[in-house]
Amino acid sequence: MKNYSSKLFVILLSTSIFFASSHVNAQVQASKDVFINGDALPDAPELSSRGEYKVGVRTLEFVHENQVDILKSKGGVDPLYDRHLKVEIWYPALIPDDKKELVAYDQVMGLYNDSTRPFIPFTFMGRALRNAVPDLSAYPYPLVIVSHGYPGSRLILTYLTENLASKGYVVVSIDHTESTFHDRAGFQSTLLNRAKDILFVLDQMAELSKAGSKNFLAGLADANNTALIGYSMGGYGVLNAAGAGYSNKLDSFFLVLSGGSKAIKSRITNNPEFKASYDSRIKAVVAFAPWGMQRGVWDAEGLQGLKVPTFFIAGSQDDVSGYETGIKAIFKTAVNANRYLLTYENARHNIAPNPPPPETLQPGISPGEYAFYSEPAWKEQRINNINQHFVTAFLGIYLKKKDFGKYLDLNEKSNDKPWTGFKPRASVGLELLHAMPDK
Repeated sequence: MKNYSSKLFVILLSTSIFFASSHVNAQVQASKDVFINGDALPDAPELSSRGEYKVGVRTLEFVHENQVDILKSKGGVDPLYDRHLKVEIWYPALIPDDKKELVAYDQVMGLYNDSTRPFIPFTFMGRALRNAVPDLSAYPYPLVIVSHGYPGSRLILTYLTENLASKGYVVVSIDHTESTFHDRAGFQSTLLNRAKDILFVLDQMAELSKAGSKNFLAGLADANNTALIGYSMGGYGVLNAAGAGYSNKLDSFFLVLSGGSKAIKSRITNNPEFKASYDSRIKAVVAFAPWGMQRGVWDAEGLQGLKVPTFFIAGSQDDVSGYETGIKAIFKTAVNANRYLLTYENARHNIAPNPPPPETLQPGISPGEYAFYSEPAWKEQRINNINQHFVTAFLGIYLKKKDFGKYLDLNEKSNDKPWTGFKPRASVGLELLHAMPDK
């Protein structure tokens, strides 16, 4: 037993030293301008490059009071609690000459309450400066709200959030309580709270961005000109927040899953409360691999409520949200929206997150940690650059009124003819569909 304890101590000590040195090495390497998530590869499309602004980042916590505590619901009785939502905010900033535009983000591998995937902390670098002074040279900037998958983190799309902030957006990404690596809990919480969290954060950002709010956001963000970005269950949430009602089938499923709660009725298509929640401040939506069509969450009536321009992004082999009967079916059925569908041929579900952290390659780490981020048929860094390009074009058109139409007015198959904005021989394995609203 003593021998075993000694070996365990050595293993734990070695692990601690490894991650501590990884933290230091990451910062040293970043200072030498090595590749950081979101940097442009040599074959990156035109609009993936960072914009004209330096980027600041801050962390805030919002409290949504008196919300249904669905995990403690019993017999149709819904107790209430306060939902604490940690958010990360990226924004155009002023970077002093003696400061580097670098930040260390703390993240974990593993899952809460899962013995097969214990927490393993790691750090990765980003191109932003913590608590930098906002750049007010061109404020207010359009607002972008980002919602992660289940489970996930507010830091899982930093390649995109930093990139958009450098182009003159205020970007806020949410840690959805009971849906992160740190606190993953019953799925009913994610089903109920995604859209509600997003709309609450929109209200909070609008309040803090008012002139005289005494917050660093005062005057900085234009909440009346907002886009929503969601991945997987985040895609499920942003579609609903933007007007697509959930189906009666979800209402029935939720009733069983929650032990009799009717709390999700407020987000069902024909409910007056849902119709009253429509928010005209939302001008555009980007939905990465939105979940639910194959499970009956969406139907034609509900999807008709989506009327804002929407950019869908999917893998043709998505085995989580589905493709032909999943994401593509949502695209086809949302007939009242001006919509696009970008497809990565042969990709599965992971067409949105940062690349796999180097720590996922260490001996003894569960292969599931690497698989959580990776795409079998694509380099994640390449996907990141392509996403940056198309999201920049789409939001540039609908939030900034930029003349980026040429980047979206493309032949459907990238293999047939080179796409505008792509380097020679680089626009392969992609499809872009476009559909206008029905008259």
